[in-house]
Amino acid sequence: MTAGVDIGSSTSKAVILVGGKIASYAIGPSSVSPTKTAHLVFQQALSSAGIHREQVTYTVGTGYGRAKVEFADENVSEISCHAKGAHHLLAEVRTIVDVGGQDTKAISINKSGLVMEFAMNDKCAAGTGRFLDFMARSMGLEIKDMVQMHFQDGYPAMISSMCSVFAESEVINLINEEVPLPSIIKGLHKSVANRISTLIRRVGVENEIVMTGGVAKNNGVVETLENILKCRFVTLPGNVDPQIIGALGAAVIGFEKDQSLQSRTENAGNNRGTQQAQF
Repeated sequence: MTAGVDIGSSTSKAVILVGGKIASYAIGPSSVSPTKTAHLVFQQALSSAGIHREQVTYTVGTGYGRAKVEFADENVSEISCHAKGAHHLLAEVRTIVDVGGQDTKAISINKSGLVMEFAMNDKCAAGTGRFLDFMARSMGLEIKDMVQMHFQDGYPAMISSMCSVFAESEVINLINEEVPLPSIIKGLHKSVANRISTLIRRVGVENEIVMTGGVAKNNGVVETLENILKCRFVTLPGNVDPQIIGALGAAVIGFEKDQSLQSRTENAGNNRGTQQAQF
C-alpha cells in the first residue's frame, strides 16, 4: 500500500493505492499550516479505505507544500507527479495541462510517462482557478453557476485584461451596459482559455489532451479550449476527480519505488541463500 499527498495552494489531496489501484482519496482546503493539512487529508484517505497508517509502506509528497509532508518518504515535483498520474490512467495521452488555483502547467510526456517538456504561467493569477473564483465573486455567483450559464445562448463578451483587478472593472462596466451574464461568462472563459492555450502550444499538442486540476471541472473552459485548439480533451476514466491526479501520480511513484525496494530485498535474500549453499 502506498500513498501520495499533494499540498496545493488552494486544495490538498491524498490518494491511497492498494496493489497499484486507487483504494480511496480525500480532498480538502489548504490552510496556513500545510503540515496539519497534510496529516488531515492523509488521515481522511486512510479512514475512507479502512487502512491504518502503519500499513502504508511508501508515501510521496508533492505540490507547493510538499516539504511540509513530514511523514513522506520522498518529495517529488508536481510536474512529474501530474505526468505520472495522467499516464497511469491514460497511457496514450502525450499532452497534459494542469490548471490549479495558483498556476497553470502544460506538460509533454513520452510513451513511458516521462516529462519531455513543460511550460508554466507567470506569477499572475490570470488563466488559473483563482482568477475565475475572483470573477465569480465579483458577479455574486459560484463557479457552478458560471458553468451553467456558459451553455446558454449568447456570444462571448470582449474581456481584454487578464489582470484580476482590471478584468473586474471590465465586468462591472459590461454589467452596467446590460450585457447578459452568459455573454460575460463566455468572455471570461475565452480569456482564460486563450491564456492556457498559449502554454499548451509551447509544448506542442500530440494526440489528445488531458486536463487536470480544479478548473478541469469547468466544462465551459474545457469546451472553449477545444474550440481554440481544434482538438479533443480526454475524459478521465472511471469518474476519477481531476483534482487528485497529482496525488495519484505521487502514489504511483511510491508504488514503483516500493516494488523496486521489495525486488532488491528479495534478490539480496536469494543471493545470500546461494552463497550459503556453496559452503
